[in-house]
Amino acid sequence: MSPEIRKRETAYKVKIGELLRANQIFEESESLNKKLKFVELGNKNLLRINIIANVIDKYESQGETRFASVTIDDGSGQIRVRVFSDQMDKLENINQGDTVLIIGMIRSYNQELYILPEIVKKQDPKYLLVRKLEIQKSTPKQKTPQQKKEIKAWRDSVVDLIKAAEEREGIDKDEIILTLKNANPSVISQEIQKLLEEGIIYEPKPGRVRYLG
Repeated sequence: MSPEIRKRETAYKVKIGELLRANQIFEESESLNKKLKFVELGNKNLLRINIIANVIDKYESQGETRFASVTIDDGSGQIRVRVFSDQMDKLENINQGDTVLIIGMIRSYNQELYILPEIVKKQDPKYLLVRKLEIQKSTPKQKTPQQKKEIKAWRDSVVDLIKAAEEREGIDKDEIILTLKNANPSVISQEIQKLLEEGIIYEPKPGRVRYLG
């Protein structure tokens, strides 16, 4: 299977705003208009995307050079979808106010990102919400500074309890959770697991932990 075919297997679902804020990686060249290699978003290198958005504007050239574009908005940002010459039919029946599914390649021209579409399909507007929920579900939630502070405090409490239990050769995980009754049990379990993975504590027998330091 060729590299080009492998690229086409994944069209990442992404918000327009995230795409526009992501890191753009260009090929090394002396040309003023360098070719975009990919867009770096988190641990993904995006070449091909899948977006659902509303059409807010449409333009068609009237001159000899035929091209057309629509501007789409998904609530997080706006981007243009462009077609040229023999691809004009892809936007022929798309109008302002339509909700569309766009699958295509990311391109850049004059420092502006745009989408070169492979598929343009009208959708029911309800799919905007469906897509928003899909992306939220697949995106890890970022903790606020206050949440991070609280988790660190609970982690410190877990370590203190384990240290104090050394004189009785350890403490049961369940006892830690019951003692720290004001904390979320799942958070405490996660912090115990992290401490085990980091080698700060160890498990001499299932369900019981001791301090290693």
